[in-house]
Amino acid sequence: MSKVNTRGYVLFAITVMLVGLNLRPIMAAIGPVLARIQHDTGIGDTAAGLLTTLPVLAMGLFAFMGGTLQRILGVERTVLYGLLALGGATLARLPFHGESGLIVTATIGGIGIAVIQAALPGRIKRDHGEKAGQLMSLYTVGIMGGAMLSSSLVAPLSDMGGWPLALSVWTAFAVLAVLGWRLVSAPRSGAGDTGGARLPVRSGRAWYLLVFFGIGTAAYTLVLAWLPPFYVRLGWSDTASGLLLGGLTLAQVIAAVGLSSVVDRFPDRRPVLYAILTVIALGLISLIVAPGPLAIPALLLLGLGIGGLFPMSLIIAVDHLQAARQAGALLGFVQGGGYVIASVMPFLAGLLRGAFDDLTPAWGIMLAGILVQLAMVRVLSPGHSLSSEDWRLQHAGMS
Repeated sequence: MSKVNTRGYVLFAITVMLVGLNLRPIMAAIGPVLARIQHDTGIGDTAAGLLTTLPVLAMGLFAFMGGTLQRILGVERTVLYGLLALGGATLARLPFHGESGLIVTATIGGIGIAVIQAALPGRIKRDHGEKAGQLMSLYTVGIMGGAMLSSSLVAPLSDMGGWPLALSVWTAFAVLAVLGWRLVSAPRSGAGDTGGARLPVRSGRAWYLLVFFGIGTAAYTLVLAWLPPFYVRLGWSDTASGLLLGGLTLAQVIAAVGLSSVVDRFPDRRPVLYAILTVIALGLISLIVAPGPLAIPALLLLGLGIGGLFPMSLIIAVDHLQAARQAGALLGFVQGGGYVIASVMPFLAGLLRGAFDDLTPAWGIMLAGILVQLAMVRVLSPGHSLSSEDWRLQHAGMS
């Protein structure tokens, strides 16, 4: 690449990471201060589960609009409007921090996240297709970094200024991302990407990718929502439990960074997926059999595993694209249905915690889901793609 192209790529990569920073604080900041929120607002365990379930559900339902918004608005404006919605919802938690305010802002934030996650991969595939694997991994680094910072710092910030302020300061990420996105979004002719594909609702492989993404993301949302309260119930302080989640997300960042440097060396993604899922299974087993003594091993295993699984789930979906115009529809479909599946787990965990005063059954259910994913990996062989004309599964060498 020329110096100009190199500078443009670096600026775009940084902006992708800035956008990613915004996509988890609205959920990740809740867990470490949940006890304080429940004390001040009277929210029960089931309603507390909704603070993660609703944004994830909104992320799922509105992700289906990714292809439509890409056709009407174009990728650039779709991502921009998503950032504005997410930043506004985060800031609104300062004045509106009652139970209803938290739930509404969680939902609006989830909508913003949904359209960003559905549209951004299309821009990556369109402008930097040869670096798609690396950029998707860097995007995940941003996502995990935002979760790490918010989960680690929310309790100390709450000590200094109260938890409503601690939940709202993350709107600063949105300001930075909007500025960066404007710099890398040159005007394009036409209102939108009018050639965007329709949702692949008749594609068996698209449904397969949806279920795979959904189960893996359920592990992430479960840990994000309930790992800190789980350890608070075991006697840990809010700050210590927040640092535990922060350490877990730091491990996720390390995994995503490492993955970004090696992923393109593995055109067959299956060995990587087998290793990642095995690591997550061992982390869940640690939480089940000895959560106190094995807290640090569980942190490392879950962090490294989930940090690798999330980008790999997106990468294998992007691998199936034949044209950039398919990205909004396929990623919107996979993430949309996947997040609907994933949204069940935090709510179910809240119900189980309320019924049994224990989250061990939730870890066990999630372990069963990871075993299902291990069985699914075999089908994801390289050389498969989805036709840009009708979404039919094609193999390498097929016309």
